[in-house]
Amino acid sequence: MQPSKMLKTAALLPLLCAGLSALSPAQAQDNYPSKTIRFVVPYPPGGPTDLMARMLQAELQTRLGQAVMIDNKAGAGGNLGSGEVAKQAPADGHTLLLAASGPMAVNPTLYRSMTFNPLTDLAPVMQISSFPLVLEVHPSMGVKTVKELIAKAKAPKANTSFASAGNGTPQHLAGELFNTQMDVNITHIPYKGAGPALNDVIGGQVGVMFDILGSSLPHIQSGKLMPLAVTSAKRSPQLPNVPTMAEAGVSGYEFTAWHGIAVRAGTPAPIIDKLNATLNAIFKEPEFRKKWEAIGTPVVAGSAAQFGELIRKDTVRLGKVVKDSGATVD
Repeated sequence: MQPSKMLKTAALLPLLCAGLSALSPAQAQDNYPSKTIRFVVPYPPGGPTDLMARMLQAELQTRLGQAVMIDNKAGAGGNLGSGEVAKQAPADGHTLLLAASGPMAVNPTLYRSMTFNPLTDLAPVMQISSFPLVLEVHPSMGVKTVKELIAKAKAPKANTSFASAGNGTPQHLAGELFNTQMDVNITHIPYKGAGPALNDVIGGQVGVMFDILGSSLPHIQSGKLMPLAVTSAKRSPQLPNVPTMAEAGVSGYEFTAWHGIAVRAGTPAPIIDKLNATLNAIFKEPEFRKKWEAIGTPVVAGSAAQFGELIRKDTVRLGKVVKDSGATVD
């Protein structure tokens, strides 16, 4: 090759490389997914988080054209599975995380040390749930309203306690937020899981619990538990006659546990956009919406940016509740 042609070719190389780089995001979206998708659930099989992943599994397989494999990686309050996606998974969208409010927004304050930072090591894709909790009591408590419960907790020599699934769980933080806002001291009794806690409330060993609605609904319907209020801004379709906390006289109180989909930070934006669009399309299907709402959460969809903003806000809001309660697990 003549020297002049070599110089021209060398001059064009940066432009060619820039052109290829510009094409790569579109190519990434067009080629995605190119293999089996691993869907990490940071909790054991059988719980509400696992159920949501399995409901989405078939829909994602159909729409994305690749197999979706559920991988339950439980441990450390959701940190084990979440941290694995944040630090070990390739940033190519082929590993999804069922991201829960615990490891995403609570645990950074609850745990003195974590192997990952949810705000920087994970990229939000979309929020998929917003679970209200229900404030419930054992009938032997003799209270039928939230105001009656507050009065009982403030009475001289009061010995009122509430059960939770463990330190830092939604059931615990909802109770601590109630204590702070109502200026009461209902004693927290942590259990190793929501099941044992709920069993003791049903049995009358503990009088009060804030629980995810789906778990407690059968016991409320059978009369074993008395619902006083739901913690969401709107009434629950499953309990239309039960007031919100605001309607029950507790203004400014709102608490929900949420879930979403996340991937490792650095995943190309077009892949995140494709996942977001796919999930939004799934949640627009009437039959799927009906099944989803039956597990106790309204359909929640939207943009990746909206989910990211929720994570940031709740990291501050729920972190303050953890600090005020003095809770820690290590």
